[in-house]
Amino acid sequence: MRRSAPTLALFLSLTVLTGLSACTAPDTEPPSAPTGLTAQAGSATSVHVMWNAAADRDGVTHYQVFEGDRPVRELPAEKTMVDITGLTPQTGYSFTVRARDAAGNLSEAAPAALATTPAAKAEDRTAPSAPATTTAVATGPRSARVAWTPSTDDSGVTAYDVHQGGVRIHTAGPGESATTLTGLRPDTVYTFTVRARDGADNSSPDGPAVDVSTPPASGDGPGTAPAELTATASPGAVTLTWTAPDTGRPTAEYELYVNGRPTTVIQFGAGAVPTGRVEHRLTVAEPAGTEWTVKLRARLPDGNWGAFSAERRITLVA
Repeated sequence: MRRSAPTLALFLSLTVLTGLSACTAPDTEPPSAPTGLTAQAGSATSVHVMWNAAADRDGVTHYQVFEGDRPVRELPAEKTMVDITGLTPQTGYSFTVRARDAAGNLSEAAPAALATTPAAKAEDRTAPSAPATTTAVATGPRSARVAWTPSTDDSGVTAYDVHQGGVRIHTAGPGESATTLTGLRPDTVYTFTVRARDGADNSSPDGPAVDVSTPPASGDGPGTAPAELTATASPGAVTLTWTAPDTGRPTAEYELYVNGRPTTVIQFGAGAVPTGRVEHRLTVAEPAGTEWTVKLRARLPDGNWGAFSAERRITLVA
């Protein structure tokens, strides 16, 4: 049967496309090996393993953690640290990490990180003292250096845990009193605390919280995060104060987050838009003793939301 010219052209086009699709080579290129691998004993039976995130171009979907030749954990790509537990006291361990992409290709192993668990302390229920001071300074748009005063413990401190927003993000060794944190976001306010930990996994209270603002990346312009946030609880209310960001014009809207969730948008009407120091009072109905963490961000002139302020933790009062 003879085909008309348009039908024949379409047939040839589909044939060519199908042939190209069938010839597409499978993805066999493995991602790069993880970098910056460290291992730090956190207690007599656990080791904290950390590494740097792979570049976006590597398409990593998972990381596999090995102890010697034995796989011990698999984590999604957004996780770059893990506690390996159930270990033996006074034992040396060797950890490596390999990246895996969506096609199942495995990277080479990162250079091994070594750690030795300390001796177990029977019936140790006494936590170390909290670090007395904490300081922090941004060392670039994506990094900061945090320092603390060493703690004391009756059986000896085995690790220092750095927390941000209530989540542990780094573990340092017992002889360290400072560390550099990487993988941060430009133009963002971070609030860090440090806890000491002993060989029985007893953790101290938080040391003093410290804020640090990472500068904007090159070309990003001035910072957009509200600065110097304070939160004060009074009977039936919470008073927030902060310094408005320099966005090029007065900021009339702020989005408030409570316990990690967006709660309300604080709006200031025409003629009442504050500059410099801002104050806002919230009426609360929750019972006394309820704990809140609060942070906020400003509406920018382009309509987007800016960077978050530091986070503050408060307890409501009657």
